[in-house]
Amino acid sequence: MTQTNPMTAPLKALVTGASSGIGQAIAQKLTAQQVHTALVSRSAPDMPPYGKAYPVDLSIVSDVKSKIQWIVQDMDGIDILINCAGIAYIGELSTMPLEDWQKLFDLNVTTVFQCIQAVLPTMRSQGSGIIINIASIAGKQGFPQWSAYCATKFAVLGMTQALAEEERSHGIKVMAICPGSVNTPIWDSLGDRVPANFNRHAMLHPDTVADAVLHMINLPASAVITDLVIMPSAGVL
Repeated sequence: MTQTNPMTAPLKALVTGASSGIGQAIAQKLTAQQVHTALVSRSAPDMPPYGKAYPVDLSIVSDVKSKIQWIVQDMDGIDILINCAGIAYIGELSTMPLEDWQKLFDLNVTTVFQCIQAVLPTMRSQGSGIIINIASIAGKQGFPQWSAYCATKFAVLGMTQALAEEERSHGIKVMAICPGSVNTPIWDSLGDRVPANFNRHAMLHPDTVADAVLHMINLPASAVITDLVIMPSAGVL
């Protein structure tokens, strides 16, 4: 970005997974700073006057790129992409159905790839842009029962690192943030597969992660945080 502080300009952002959890927290903070924000999810509510909902089923990966391209066109450009949509899976790899494996990779990896492809032409043409992928501490180390989820987050980190090298000459920053456990509705979707000893009150709050993302966005053009790990003070839960 050419500005000393990118957030001082009237910017346009796109956040996936904006209806709950980390994505919702990021969207709320962006709109509070008057960043015009596209809220992408199956059921994202509007956040007037700066947030506009774009209902998209990101699990239908064959449609994602074209729909995100349309949103970029409707927004008349894009400066910031936050890839936050994702799902979790708990269970041993030995018994995981192929359908669940593919669903996990579709939403956690392929959708990220499709969203990035959709925004890159605009960012390259303007010579600036910020892409932040929400990864996980599970992209840094393996955890029992989380093999497939770890695989998706390792993939996101590898893609982020390589893309950062590809896009640096185009003035585009590509970064990842790796939170530890965050208390979001994703845990509710896992039902009784969540270990009984998980203390959700000791987890990070989505607002804490969102604040870290805004810090990454707010860096001057001369600085970049390529890979940020943020953990609960209680450690790995």
